[in-house]
Amino acid sequence: MQKLKLNDEVIILAGKDKGKTGLLTRLNVKGKKAWVKGINVLKKAVKPTQENPNGGLMDIEGSVHLSNVALVSPKTKKSTRVRIEEREGKKVRVAVSCGSVID
Repeated sequence: MQKLKLNDEVIILAGKDKGKTGLLTRLNVKGKKAWVKGINVLKKAVKPTQENPNGGLMDIEGSVHLSNVALVSPKTKKSTRVRIEEREGKKVRVAVSCGSVID
């Protein structure tokens, strides 16, 4: 079971966007990368196409290393680590700081 899943609310721990929160949109566990909505926005030059006849600069979201991302606790709204526990025969994710179950 993974500690982070898509659409989790996460906080950035280091880098130019430190302290910002957003939703996890993409996750690459093997490459240890995460894409968070509105975080690490980069400019990309795009050639004109039929869909975009003007071309120009486009904003895209870059990846962030997994070590710089932490889950936001549902109770305290602060960053927390995640523990996997077995409750009622099922494995669930639990926030270490407050002990609340993460959906």
